[in-house]
Order: sequence, then structure tokens, then C-alpha cells
Amino acid sequence: MLSVNGIYKKFNAGTVNEKDALTNVSLTLDEGDFVTLIGGNGAGKSTLLNCVAGVHAIDRGSILIDGADVTKLSEHKRASFIGRVFQDPMMGTAANMGIEENLALAFRRGKPRSLKWGISHKERQQYKEALSQLGLGLEDRLSTKVGLLSGGQRQALTLLMATLIRPKILLLDEHTAALDPKTAEKVLHLSNQYIREGNLTTLMVTHNMLHAIQYGNRLIMMHEGRIILDIRGEEKKKLTVENLLKRFGKVSGEIFAEDRALLS
Repeated sequence: MLSVNGIYKKFNAGTVNEKDALTNVSLTLDEGDFVTLIGGNGAGKSTLLNCVAGVHAIDRGSILIDGADVTKLSEHKRASFIGRVFQDPMMGTAANMGIEENLALAFRRGKPRSLKWGISHKERQQYKEALSQLGLGLEDRLSTKVGLLSGGQRQALTLLMATLIRPKILLLDEHTAALDPKTAEKVLHLSNQYIREGNLTTLMVTHNMLHAIQYGNRLIMMHEGRIILDIRGEEKKKLTVENLLKRFGKVSGEIFAEDRALLS
């Protein structure tokens, strides 16, 4: 479903701030793969997601989604293939629009527009049913402006919007990092539920090693713009944080020293 082939990305080329963010990164995700992506600051995790989404143009290599070469496609043209939830709950929704209006925008992603009446009664009932599954009472607040919602409510809504029309690829970029622990667990549980029920091909960046081990069928660790570990299947099920740190040290020749990930 996703094929990343030998991609390179350099920022600020030719300046004192030159940075090799990605170096010859190759990655293949089969349909239904749920991959957690972990690594220290500057490892290239978010850069990889941004390259897949089309936010950053790559310097070399190619990116294919479901067999189609999207390497040269702009971000907005890739949007019909991709669902994305960001770290900041304020992104991914239109704050000054109502809940049902935001859902209507997501429902029409990749579809041709027309002059038909905006939201039909049948469509509104679909939104209510989908919102009720969140367990947050939002199904009774369809006209509420999204900007008035809490961070957790907004992130749960963004997750629903990203999966309302089944995306070929779901990108979760530290989507629980800005939430309190209880709310983060709720959103992670919902994410896992949607991914399993929809058999969604997913790439989830996280700083939490326990979450990286607990969720998904495959774990990838990045370091200095490269993939250094790719653990899956039974091997992943037996993985512990201690073992993961040891394997990082063995492959990279360094001690994992990212406080945020270790404290999580």
C-alpha cells in the first residue's frame, strides 16, 4: 500500500544550517500494516511522514501509494489518499465551523463538488452515529463550533474525520503528545479501534516506547535520518523497553539519550 524507495531529504542545503534529514530511506507497508515509528529528536520521523504526505518534496527517490507514483504530486492532490492527525489538536479542523460542517468537509475529501444542498438528513444521521461511538456526547452538539471543544474532544474528532472516508494511508504524528495521560489513552484506544475495524494501513510516530511496543504489528526505529530497526510479528510481541534500548545501542553504537522518550 505504501512504498518509499531510497528517499533523501536535505534542509538548508549549502548553508551552515545544512541538515541531512533523511538518507536513503526505504520502507514498504502492506495493506493493513500498523507501524509504530520511534526515535530520538532529529531522527527523521516527522520528516518521513511529511514527505509521504507531500508537505516536503524529496531530493531523490520515489514514493508510491497503492501502486501509484505520487512523488511529484502536491500535498493537496495526495490528500485524497491520506488521512492525517497532527500533534497539535488545533490542526486538522476548522475552528470557526461547526462539528457537522467539519465532518462534511472530511466526507467530501477527494470527491467532486456540486451545488446540491449542503448536508442531507441521511448524512446528518451518519455523523451522529459515528460521533456516538466516540463516547464524548458530541453527537448532540453538531452545531457547536469546533474551537470550543477541549483538546481531547478535538483530537478525537480529527481522528474521526481522518478515517470517515477510508484512506489508503493513515498518518498519526504524535497525535496524543499534547493531551493529558487519561485523554491520550482514550484517543489511542479509539485509534487502535478504527485501524483494526477498517484494516487501515497506518504509520504512527510516537515518543512513548511502551506505546510503540504495545500498538501495531510492526515497530520501526530511526536514527540520524536512517531506519536502523524494523521489528515485527512474534519478535515484536516479546519486545520490552529494556531490550529495545539494548538493540538500539548495538545497532547505532550509541546510548539512547532522548529524555522525553525515556521518561514516557
